Amino acid sequence: MSEFSRFMKANKKVKANQKYAPTASLTDTDGKPLLWEFRQITSRENEELRNACTVEVPVTGKPNMYRPRLNTEKYLSKMMAAATVYPDLYDEELQDSYGVKTPEDLLYAMVDGAGEFQMFEVWMQKFQGFTDSFDVKVDEAKN
Repeated sequence: MSEFSRFMKANKKVKANQKYAPTASLTDTDGKPLLWEFRQITSRENEELRNACTVEVPVTGKPNMYRPRLNTEKYLSKMMAAATVYPDLYDEELQDSYGVKTPEDLLYAMVDGAGEFQMFEVWMQKFQGFTDSFDVKVDEAKN
């Protein structure tokens, strides 16, 4: 096998789904937190999510000048929803049981502890391959 042929799609490793319990408030019959299943999102999906969460904001003191601004919280919730395999966040019955209409709102309703949700965001970023949280990167960029 030549070195070049190692780049062929047939040789690419498949990234396995992982399970994680983002909240202790949803448990099985033994009282153990329910495990959810998550998948890796692709680079293309990530770019589409980032673009959907980026807006142009005016530059102060410079008319007709704009800069892109990422709504980090919106991006993270969309990424978390897109990566969720189980439970099905698009299930109408599940959404209705929480009184919400979007997968992102359902995540906030199901994982309603502020600390749990933040730990969920951190876990998801690490699972997706981001070594630092976006908040850390945003803070570094500001300095």
